[in-house]
Amino acid sequence: MPTSLAIPAAQLRLSVAPMMDWTDSHCRVFHRLLAPHARLYSEMVHANAVVLGDRARLLAMDPCEHPVALQLGGSEPTLLAQAARIGADHGFDEINLNCGCPSDRVQAGRFGACLMREPQLVADSVAAMIAAVPEVPITVKCRLGVDDDHDFAHFLQFIDTIAEAGCAMFVVHARNAWLKGLSPKENREVPPLRYDWAYRLKRERPALQIIVNGGIADAVEATAHLAHVDGAMLGRAAYHTPYVLHELDVRWFGGVQQSRAALLRAYRPYVETQLARGVFLKHITRHLLGLFAGQHGGRAFRQVLSEGAHKPGADWSLVEHALSLTENRGFPPHDHT
Repeated sequence: MPTSLAIPAAQLRLSVAPMMDWTDSHCRVFHRLLAPHARLYSEMVHANAVVLGDRARLLAMDPCEHPVALQLGGSEPTLLAQAARIGADHGFDEINLNCGCPSDRVQAGRFGACLMREPQLVADSVAAMIAAVPEVPITVKCRLGVDDDHDFAHFLQFIDTIAEAGCAMFVVHARNAWLKGLSPKENREVPPLRYDWAYRLKRERPALQIIVNGGIADAVEATAHLAHVDGAMLGRAAYHTPYVLHELDVRWFGGVQQSRAALLRAYRPYVETQLARGVFLKHITRHLLGLFAGQHGGRAFRQVLSEGAHKPGADWSLVEHALSLTENRGFPPHDHT
């Protein structure tokens, strides 16, 4: 970690955001290879599904993923407490309550971003989860507000109410959520980013650990936030250009930077184990498509995996073929897409 950063390494946090239908266990194992020190997050799972559903599928986790957080959705303190206990018993290192997702389905279930209008309910939920799982940190991911909430004092009151219940870490997606009129995708892009609110929160509540999220595209941007907060959470950048995780891990925590090909080949034992268990290659390689984004042969790499991974009998040899097209073997030298 650069000596100019004032944040202790023990407190510094590089996190990979939960993304529905994306950050499954296959994805997290790959991201762990890229970033050994990052905190990985599961997809958001509703507390009711954890309590009543197929836990083997919903809470699937490889031992190499640690540290990994389980993100829960919900608004019933008793149910959330049960789900948190189950998550801790399954080995998750953190339980995170989502108060930031703006989708209609989430709103209909009275969880996600709409909970920012019910800080006491969030506080009661956090308190119940802490009581049920005292040995695992309970954290909250939130927005700055919803719709036309543009009062910092209102945002601070939300944070204070939950902090009083025992929450010491907040992941702040530094933009508002619009509950009506914008799609989830638009909610990630249209409301303006206001990182200064996250910075101000850290200044005014220095005892809290504040992780900033939203719109962080590369290692330079992520590192710049460390002058103001305790860490950064990357979402789509980590998925679409995953090598940025490796760049950040080396920059923040030290170590030797490895090539994309070397990191991918380190993934081979896991892939072959999964194939032997009957997992189709396409379910794994979909998480690899952005590894060579912007690099020589990147387009061909994506194309080979996209077109071949779904075919019967597809195995690691397909990945090696895709890799060969990034290494100037059998590929025109002028393509840098």
